[in-house]
Amino acid sequence: MARPDELELLIGSLRGRRRARLARQRGRRRLLVSLAVVAAAAVALFGAVGFGAGAALSLTCSLSSLRPVDIGANSFVYAANGSLLGTIPAERNREPVPLSRMSRWLPRATVAVEDRRFYQHGGIDYVGILRALLADIKAGRIVEGGSTIDQQLVRNLYIGSQRTFQRKVKEACLAIKLSDRWSKSRILTTYLNTVYYGNRAYGVEAAAETYFSRHARDLSLPQAALIAGLPQAPSIYDPLHNPAAARSRRGAVLEAMLANGDITGKEYRWAMRQPLGLRPGSVYTTIRQPYFFSYVIDQLDNVYGADTVREGGLRVYTTIEPRLQAAANHAIRTTLDERDDPAAAIVSVQPGTGAIRAMTAVVPGHPANQYNLAAQSTREAGSTFKPFVLAAAIAQGMDPDTTYYTSAPFTCTSGPWCAADDAAGKPWTVTTYGHTYAGTISVTEATLLSDNTVYAQLTLDVGPRNVWNMARNLGVDLAQGPTASIGLGFESVSPLEMAAAYAAFAAGGIYASPTAIRAVVFPGGKVDRAWGKPQTRRALPADVAWKVNQVLALNALEGTGAGSGDGVHPDAGKTGTTEDNADAWYVGYTRDLSTAVWMGYIRGEIPMLDVHGETVAGATFWVPIWHLFMAAAEKGLPPRPFITPPVPPVYTYFVHHSYGYLLLPPAPAPPAAPKPAKPSPPRPPSPLQQAVFAAR
Repeated sequence: MARPDELELLIGSLRGRRRARLARQRGRRRLLVSLAVVAAAAVALFGAVGFGAGAALSLTCSLSSLRPVDIGANSFVYAANGSLLGTIPAERNREPVPLSRMSRWLPRATVAVEDRRFYQHGGIDYVGILRALLADIKAGRIVEGGSTIDQQLVRNLYIGSQRTFQRKVKEACLAIKLSDRWSKSRILTTYLNTVYYGNRAYGVEAAAETYFSRHARDLSLPQAALIAGLPQAPSIYDPLHNPAAARSRRGAVLEAMLANGDITGKEYRWAMRQPLGLRPGSVYTTIRQPYFFSYVIDQLDNVYGADTVREGGLRVYTTIEPRLQAAANHAIRTTLDERDDPAAAIVSVQPGTGAIRAMTAVVPGHPANQYNLAAQSTREAGSTFKPFVLAAAIAQGMDPDTTYYTSAPFTCTSGPWCAADDAAGKPWTVTTYGHTYAGTISVTEATLLSDNTVYAQLTLDVGPRNVWNMARNLGVDLAQGPTASIGLGFESVSPLEMAAAYAAFAAGGIYASPTAIRAVVFPGGKVDRAWGKPQTRRALPADVAWKVNQVLALNALEGTGAGSGDGVHPDAGKTGTTEDNADAWYVGYTRDLSTAVWMGYIRGEIPMLDVHGETVAGATFWVPIWHLFMAAAEKGLPPRPFITPPVPPVYTYFVHHSYGYLLLPPAPAPPAAPKPAKPSPPRPPSPLQQAVFAAR
């Protein structure tokens, strides 16, 4: 038997647990009441505003404003010189089919993941709105939307994706009227035949052909689930580009189908085990310049909505120069001319405007590759990230010519950044690529040597967050937050991002968002010339960009980028090789063009240890590719020096440094003490003195 004191402790413990449970329950009830009040207020407000805006929308919220879909109108795409570059064949990428010619899993998967109460609501799902609100509040961010299939259909087909309150009210109004007029079967069929599934595929038939080379009626359960999950974010869940994300999204769709009672547990477990089984169709082989076309379509979708591109009939005038496209392909194919060579991509951007002049990629042995290696594929940046550290340090007042660090194996054992950089708690140790060290060197010299140990110390002195902010200011979309190792290029970037970022150095610190379009002419003749207006902003001071240009120009002349220039046009740049030789880069620029060259295997991060009999390192392949392209691109153009700032920089150095130091010039020697005068030899006495002396 338990002693009285033990019983008393046990009873006290049970009472404490009961009080805590009751407190949690009261907290949940208060939260639910609060959420219900907020949700009810939101619904009431929506209704009030909706009815209040009824008069204003009475002329536009009409089913007569819904126009039929024009299928089969091609869009023509023109190069910068006005020549026809190719077409976007809308009809080839959209073939409507009835529900009877679709796999039975497709409508079930779509309803389960997009609108589980599709068959119960009348166009607007108020329960779904509340459910999404609860999920968003619980997660602390937007994780679930409340749009129904009816709303999405109205948005995609008829009113575009412009995000305004009036558009949302009109969308809801039209969705309700559409639900009253059309049957659920017709709404679902139209949705499945018009929604965008990525890679220029509109509708399930085109999607089935694009990803699996089969008809929509032949899709298996896991294949249908994959396709049903794409409309939420076609580029993010693109199975051809990001199979891991696509597999995760497919799992979410299957879970929704299981929760909805559309599949059994056995079917769910079987489908989850299946590989993606991708078999890309032949739709791409009829489209020239697939990488560039996909980027153009993405830009059009972002501005006009998918419906504009799907309907076609556009004339799109782009920034691409066919001569430079040909030069880029020639540079890659001339250097990597064997079937088993790695892939390579080139993107060239005009500083100050962001106009993309060339965008291409070559995958030896795979001429029909659809991966957009140039714009969307991301790989580790390697040492091409170091100029962002350099720029951040100069912005803080550092003179790279007179600031010195010790080149030696470096271990960071203290400080919050070092601890945060290694989850296992191991010390962060940095070495150089060749395990050779230069001792005390300036930051400029360390840049020319691409010394990892110096740049690791410099990153910590500048502050990893400041480096992160600098990269973001220059348009680089970083997937993770700042870490101690950020300066060594472990973040993944795309060639397009890097070309646009370095272009800001050439433009004196002005960043221009990259664009592939100059103007768009609509079927009725209306011209949208807003594309031709560069979207620019100052990303860093002009004197900082000037000093970065000085250092990187020296690197292009006698550092890791030696041999890149043509001897006529001033150039600057930085090489980058990842730790395992899986990715190699050269990003360089002149006043006219900023060009990024990437090289690697598309199958994964495979070390390039035997390419034409040698290890890919230093400047073995990608610098010659850059040289060949830029020599052709710059031919005939006058040489232009980099921009000189009106006011020279003033270096104050950052006072919070821990590793580097400012090398001061030697103090002037003190003035020498005057030498004592030599005593003059005694003069012989004069005759008068002699006479006086004798008289004494």
